[in-house]
Amino acid sequence: MLALSIGGFGIGTTEFASMGLLPDIATTMGISEPSAGHMISAYALGVVVGAPTIAALAARVPRRMLLLVLMVAFTLGNLGTVFAPSFDELVASRFVAGLPHGAYFGVAALVAAHLAEPGKRAKAVAMVMMGLSVANVVGVPVATWIGQALGWRSAFALVAVIGALTVAALAVWMPRLDAMPTTSPITELGALRRSQVWMTLFVGIVGFGGMFAVYTYIASTLTDVAGLARALVPVALMIYGLGMVAGNYAGGWLADRYQLKGTFVGLAATAVFLALFVVAAHNPITALLLVFLIGAAGSSVVPGLQTRLMDVAEDAQTLAASLNHAAFNLANAIGAAVGGAVIAAGFGYTAPAAVGSGLAVAGLGVLATAMWMDRRAAAQ
Repeated sequence: MLALSIGGFGIGTTEFASMGLLPDIATTMGISEPSAGHMISAYALGVVVGAPTIAALAARVPRRMLLLVLMVAFTLGNLGTVFAPSFDELVASRFVAGLPHGAYFGVAALVAAHLAEPGKRAKAVAMVMMGLSVANVVGVPVATWIGQALGWRSAFALVAVIGALTVAALAVWMPRLDAMPTTSPITELGALRRSQVWMTLFVGIVGFGGMFAVYTYIASTLTDVAGLARALVPVALMIYGLGMVAGNYAGGWLADRYQLKGTFVGLAATAVFLALFVVAAHNPITALLLVFLIGAAGSSVVPGLQTRLMDVAEDAQTLAASLNHAAFNLANAIGAAVGGAVIAAGFGYTAPAAVGSGLAVAGLGVLATAMWMDRRAAAQ
């Protein structure tokens, strides 16, 4: 579990540190910040493409070997970012680094559920995802500080080191997992025929877009709107990470006990906190408070959606579990694009939060529909 979490730590660091360093990257490359946001969208689209493709094509690969290969690919992709000579090549390297993201978390979640005690699957999945949350407490602030002090490329060099450490940890600590069955590409693709798989994915795609719309441009929002010193941006990212840790733990507990009802509460809270951020962003104290609450509410939804996909996918769990992170990163791409669009249109850095709250409400509508479909099927 620790080895799996280290991998999540590295993935979370590379994904979210990009957002904190976006102004530095834009300045270095001589482009606008909304244009620099395309590198974040490229990483997210890499996850969207890689998750279903790898999960299906690697269905017969033993899970231990698959995890090792995915982390090697992740490490090489981040090395490509370190040495990218132009913005186009930087975007390409971010796409490559994103390819193993969804498949890694999907397989890691299945391994955690396989090893978990009865009735504690969501908690076990949440513990694996804890690496992603802890990355926002430690990895992202440290990478941001290093990036600001030594240049943004040094932050991705740190991520490559974490990736190499993960490969070593998996090789030493990961059991053989011979009892975990492999499937076939045809079996895994069968998940795409199930309506509840698609409904669960749509919840993540729509509902999480707003959170990423805010977080992508959080550095400039806190400095230009809230008046926070630039040197304190890593502290703000750490506060967001603490919220993610709290929300991730609470989300696992809620999902084990209340299933989709707990997920509904978390997504509703996300919508409320995003709306409040429009006003709270004008004061550094209230802005930081809402940053914590948005991180907590958003991450509380993840364990519930992850276990939900594993349940409704039946014998196609690898693809379904991987698609959860494809959905989140499609939301990331949409959020970054929508946030950049409203900022470029002149509505200011608080506009993404307003749009994001609407997206979270739309996600609630999709989730409510899925819950109604469940009740109808049970009644029939």
